[in-house]
Amino acid sequence: MAKLSILRYPDPRLHTVAKPVSVVDDRIRQLADDMLELMYQADGVGLAATQVDVHERVIVIDTSEGRDDPRVLINPELIARSEEMTFADEGCLSVPSVYDKVKRHARVTVRALGRDGQPYEFEAEGLLSVCVQHEMDHLMGKVFVEYLSLLKRDRIKTKMLKKTRDEQ
Repeated sequence: MAKLSILRYPDPRLHTVAKPVSVVDDRIRQLADDMLELMYQADGVGLAATQVDVHERVIVIDTSEGRDDPRVLINPELIARSEEMTFADEGCLSVPSVYDKVKRHARVTVRALGRDGQPYEFEAEGLLSVCVQHEMDHLMGKVFVEYLSLLKRDRIKTKMLKKTRDEQ
C-alpha cells in the first residue's frame, strides 16, 4: 500500500512551485520509490512530487508498454524543444476521469539527476515527451486543465468538487 496520496484538483497546493532538490539522499530515493509505487497503483504513467504534497523537483515516469521501465527525474530541465508541436489527449491522476487535448512540443531533450544522484540526458517524443512536459508543469504549479478554456476549467472544477463531496 502506497504511503502517499494524490492531491485532487482544484486543491490549491497543486499550484505550489517546487524547490530544487539540494542533495539526492535516502529521503529523496524513498520519495521516488513511494511515488513509483503510488503511480503504478493508480495506473498512471507519470507523477510529480507536487501531486503528493511534496514541493521538491522530483518526477517519476513509466510510459513503457510493459510498465517495467521506471524513470526518476530529479531537478529536471528541458534543454531543447522541437519547433514542431503536437496535440494529444492528456489526463492526470490529480484530475481523475478528465481527458482533453493539449498542445505540446513534439520532441524534447531532458537533463535531470537520476535516483542515484548522477546527471543524465535523454530525448523524448510521443507519449514520453508529453508526459515529461505535463509533469514538469506540475513542478511549476500548473495543472493541464489550465491550458483549456475557462468554461471547460469551471466545469471540471465543479465536477471534481462534487466528486470529493460525494466521497466524504
